[in-house]
Amino acid sequence: MISKTNFPKNFLWGGATAANQIEGGYDLDGRGMSIADTLPGGKNRFKIVESDDFDWSIDSRKYRYPNHLGIDFYHHYQSDIKLFSEMGFKTYRFSIAWSRIFPRGDEEYPNKAGLRFYSEVIDECLKYGIEPVITLSHYELPLFLAKEYGGWKNRKLIDFFEKYVQVIIKQFGKKVKYFLTFNEINSAGQHPVMGQGMIPKTGSLNKQNVFQAWHNQFVASSRAVKIAHDFNRNIQVGCMLLYATSYAYNSDPRNQLANLQNEQEFNYFCGDVQIRGEYPAYTNRLFKKYGVKNLEITDQDLSELKKYPVDFISISYYMSTAIEVTQNSHDTAAGNLIGGVRNPYLKSSEWDWQIDPTGLRIALDKLYDRYQKPIFVVENGLGAKDKLTKDNKVYDEYRIDYLRSHIQAISEAIADGVPVMGYTPWGCIDLVSASTGEMSKRYGFIYVDLNDDGTGSLQRFKKESFMWYQRVIKTNGADLSTDGLNY
Repeated sequence: MISKTNFPKNFLWGGATAANQIEGGYDLDGRGMSIADTLPGGKNRFKIVESDDFDWSIDSRKYRYPNHLGIDFYHHYQSDIKLFSEMGFKTYRFSIAWSRIFPRGDEEYPNKAGLRFYSEVIDECLKYGIEPVITLSHYELPLFLAKEYGGWKNRKLIDFFEKYVQVIIKQFGKKVKYFLTFNEINSAGQHPVMGQGMIPKTGSLNKQNVFQAWHNQFVASSRAVKIAHDFNRNIQVGCMLLYATSYAYNSDPRNQLANLQNEQEFNYFCGDVQIRGEYPAYTNRLFKKYGVKNLEITDQDLSELKKYPVDFISISYYMSTAIEVTQNSHDTAAGNLIGGVRNPYLKSSEWDWQIDPTGLRIALDKLYDRYQKPIFVVENGLGAKDKLTKDNKVYDEYRIDYLRSHIQAISEAIADGVPVMGYTPWGCIDLVSASTGEMSKRYGFIYVDLNDDGTGSLQRFKKESFMWYQRVIKTNGADLSTDGLNY
């Protein structure tokens, strides 16, 4: 049923992926190793890489490394982007693998084969009228920078990132309007291995290093904004936050205060610096809480942060959490790199992530109230175990229900007055899960015939949600029903 839409005519409907989870070709055409190449597959991947004895080494006799193949987008990008076009994508968010451009990360000159590949991907998007949105760093720091420099706690990475961004903007800045700096930058508070390239052996357990790494990334982000604006003032650069709406478990003032402080620390700290251009008033409380002292912060750094804040906000949103600090007897729930107390009013996914579309509306309203900048929902979706039928179909009504409710929440936020730029559901084509390294945790509108053990044909098949999302885009969000789907 078609109804009036709240979505603006220029709303950017599309999908999102990351290089390390889809590309494959990890050792082709001069690409260097990235930290993602060392992540083993399976639910214990974080336990393995965050153990005291992990040293970034690869043990193929003991583990599988699914990121090495991804879904082989490196050789399928043309047909995959054609499928995106068939769905009606207005935009496609993807990341550039830094180590495909600078194999070690600290070279003098870029890898021409890597630049050529992304030039071809961008041109393929533009051929179909699909606006590229490029994430500059999405959990794929060059491995050499993690091993030899200790990751983002080392200030030298600011200069290496600056050179990388200069090359990317010079090469693609005339064709690409939207860039994101660091994917889910705030996630390092829980898992520094992904966003900051640090493990216990290189200091990830010391919050002094985490906050120093964040500061270095904040400065690097500001320099990316400057580089982009100096090249073309029409380029828009955004930050990217993992946003998880949180609620106090009850009206106990202790839980209310704990929830406020959790929101400041997790949802807002990194955004406050990148969007407002300065450290927030509660910084000293945070530093005291974690024993952080005497970070290396220069006057020039603070000047750059203030002068070059990001142009817009982008977020991932999958679930919400609840905060309870007065007792320890509550059940817990999982989540996107974080968990929390189980909310009795919410249902959960197969991976125990609590489903809360109203939380997305709350997130958008709060973010705009706080920052007054446009917001782009660049990740949202449902990981589930899809079943491929004998006639190569996937009936994923559960995914449609999830996405419909979250699109409705975005529509209501727009009606509230929030300027939402676009919506790119995560894993628009099935890919390797970042949290578990599994293929069986599927998000896409397109099924990829690939199993957790690496077997499969890599064939692509449209799911029922493919047809549904195609109609959503065609009607600009006016028709969210499944009535009469041709599947």
